[in-house]
Amino acid sequence: MGIDFKTPGIHHIALRSADLARSKRFYVQTLGFPVLLEVENFFVFLAGSTAVGVRGPEAATPKGETFSPFRVGLDHVALACSEEVELERVAAALSKAGVENTGVKTDPTLNKRYVAFKDPDRIAWEFYMA
Repeated sequence: MGIDFKTPGIHHIALRSADLARSKRFYVQTLGFPVLLEVENFFVFLAGSTAVGVRGPEAATPKGETFSPFRVGLDHVALACSEEVELERVAAALSKAGVENTGVKTDPTLNKRYVAFKDPDRIAWEFYMA
């Protein structure tokens, strides 16, 4: 028998950025998420009820490195969307803001609509119909 966690879900997600100021502009100014905490080389924003922490590069971070969903580790982060009109609005707003995205697509596995986009470090995100 497994451990059988009793949890309401994800508490937070932590990301590593090659350029913290660029990431903060993207998540806060472009996407509009509110900052909860900001200290040296780290900030936390709120995406719905999930805290997302973003750390700047460390000395061991290779220069020029970008995210790849094909390496072992994080593939992507998906935010839940509960209304089709909001999905369409966000897709259009991402394009208007110059954020690379797929436009609204349908996931063939779950037959759910979503829009996928990338942050400045190429970390993959989705806004996905719940």
